[in-house]
Amino acid sequence: MSSQATLGQFVRYATVGLVSNVVLYLAYLALTATGVGAKLAMSLLYLLGVVQTFIFNKRWSFRHGGMHGPAFVRYCVSYLAGYLINLVALMVLVDRMGYPHQLVQGVAIVVLAILLFLMQKFWVFRPTSVSPSHTTGPPP
Repeated sequence: MSSQATLGQFVRYATVGLVSNVVLYLAYLALTATGVGAKLAMSLLYLLGVVQTFIFNKRWSFRHGGMHGPAFVRYCVSYLAGYLINLVALMVLVDRMGYPHQLVQGVAIVVLAILLFLMQKFWVFRPTSVSPSHTTGPPP
């Protein structure tokens, strides 16, 4: 895949992520302002974000034509890894080191966005391979 195609994927992924994360971050701030704990708010909104972005990223960002089921399982696994990194960051940087949760969560969104793009490009929505029985030319 060319670097131009990768750039296009990244721009589409970033658009989906930017819109989603702005809305979810504002919801996070609203929930925590009403007394919901930072980790609970992050957890609830993380789940919402995973479900909301799967279809957009599958169809638009990566234009993946593979089956929904296996891609969704890989998507959930990648977001579980991201969730755990996010949770540990809140526990260490907020609970132990005393940094403001708003700042930690804002930085985590950016770092995780890059990590998750790479996971989606190379694992979740990797190009589907054509089996040899479906080729029309002679075997190699």
